[in-house]
Amino acid sequence: MTKENIDNDPYKSAGVDISAGNDLIDLIKKDVSSTQNNNVLGGIGGFAGMYKLGEDIKKPVLVACTDGVGTKVALAQKYNKLDGIGQDLVAMCVNDLITCGAKPLFFLDYFASSELDVTEASTIIGSIAKACKESGCALLGGETAEMPGHYVNNNFDLAGFSVGCVEEDKIINTSNVVEGNILIGIESSGAHSNGYSLIRKILDESSCPDDEKNDMANTFLKPTHLYPTLINQLLNAYSINSLSHITGGGLTENLPRSIPKDLCANIKKSSWELPNEFKWLKENGGIGDDDMYRIFNCGIGMVLIVNRQETESIMNSINDDGYKCYEIGYIENKTDASIKYS
Repeated sequence: MTKENIDNDPYKSAGVDISAGNDLIDLIKKDVSSTQNNNVLGGIGGFAGMYKLGEDIKKPVLVACTDGVGTKVALAQKYNKLDGIGQDLVAMCVNDLITCGAKPLFFLDYFASSELDVTEASTIIGSIAKACKESGCALLGGETAEMPGHYVNNNFDLAGFSVGCVEEDKIINTSNVVEGNILIGIESSGAHSNGYSLIRKILDESSCPDDEKNDMANTFLKPTHLYPTLINQLLNAYSINSLSHITGGGLTENLPRSIPKDLCANIKKSSWELPNEFKWLKENGGIGDDDMYRIFNCGIGMVLIVNRQETESIMNSINDDGYKCYEIGYIENKTDASIKYS
């Protein structure tokens, strides 16, 4: 296409730059290819991605998850800190996958913007690729869309989709959870990707100095922890009765999803110290304890429900892998609520 034709490109005049999309593909090819293994068939450029299941899985059950990053995207744009947002996207999907014992196989992303900024988009997709490698899954493909008039002021949004696989007889569900099981909480890296509409509101309305706001914003933009490698190591060595990914709804709404309906999770609030960023939210937002545990992860990103006799060994293994963890409670018979705090 000649320069004259580019200048008169009717699609570009409507706000969509096809050439920018092609430039982005050239930039991200290396990152995407670095995540792929022998199970990936074909490469970038096809209409669909193909992934061959390994023959080592005898009774494969496919597991799928989809999620986004929410308004953490808006905070990342405001503070021009986009290098971790791709990890957030991957983590919110693969961390859900592993709760049923599945190993992530591949990931796809969807990036939609008002106007494609190739440098910005390549930074984000590079972060997605890095997180995929750390989670042991292939970045199989994705979609980039310019939608001027729908997204405005250089705004964008992200969504992701991941597929994993688990042996049918190794699926983790609530059936093995019994009274007396111990709850092990693995540290989060902050608020992960939940509660950011409230976080942004508190940041905007807080009367604290700008330097403090900037520091807190950077803290809230820490990428979400990727748990698959750690959890898969634990699953190979120990009996994990159930897992709970602490996302939107906090401990209060997520833990009951991982235990039988006739049991209750008793959480000892004093068993871990509330991280500083959550203390700041509590103080500056005037948020009560009940709402804190219902909205935020409060420093606990994943909860393992395990047999008492294996608790110490599992916690030592988690620590050896570089994560802090805490014995945060236990399972008891349900009297009224599915979760209580003591």
